[in-house]
Amino acid sequence: MITAIVLAGGLGTRLRTVVSDLPKPMATVAGKPFLWWLLNYLQAQGVEQTYLSVGYKREAIVEYFGTQLSRMRLGYVPEEYPLGTGGAIFNALEYADIDSALVLNGDTLAILDIHQLVRDAQEEQADIAMAVTPITDIARYGAVQINPVDNRVIGFTDKGIAGPGYINAGVYTVKRDLFARFNLAGTFSFEHDLIKAHLGEMQVVAFDCVSSFIDIGIPDDYARAQTEVPAMIAGV
Repeated sequence: MITAIVLAGGLGTRLRTVVSDLPKPMATVAGKPFLWWLLNYLQAQGVEQTYLSVGYKREAIVEYFGTQLSRMRLGYVPEEYPLGTGGAIFNALEYADIDSALVLNGDTLAILDIHQLVRDAQEEQADIAMAVTPITDIARYGAVQINPVDNRVIGFTDKGIAGPGYINAGVYTVKRDLFARFNLAGTFSFEHDLIKAHLGEMQVVAFDCVSSFIDIGIPDDYARAQTEVPAMIAGV
């Protein structure tokens, strides 16, 4: 059984001009919250249990979705204060008491074969498997540097540098024991305090497995999501 963790505690500061005072994943896309599309995508892929890490205005998420979405059970892991991406993942893994999980950002949608990603991660004995996707201009996101021989992640290019490359699509498999291994708890960044800080001490493997991708974090892409997200989900 695949268990998923969705990071749904974001404030959506950059969307304030187009979205009311809601958690970013609750921004309306084609008449439904963006999170509704993401959770239905997971359910369609056979994910049976999803934990949502919730913080800002979390009541809006809990009241809308409840504890079941079709065949998928939903649980909620509250952040009483901001924990950062790393703290939120650690908190959810501890709450669920599981050794590993599929982890997704609550404001991006990446279409891929989830079961294949999990199988490939296990086969490669990855501490972290990272779904990546190629784009023509990495300036907004930064890039993931990948060893072409074994697909290990070997570094990152900072935001602001233009040109083509691979970006992190915000979908991972993550092992729970990493946090104890590097003495990480409380508030911290998954990307900076775990992945970047300890990259050479872990098996972080990139998988180019994403067929389509969108990030609703800025108004232009949020507008584009109104038509693109339903089309992406329809193809699953």
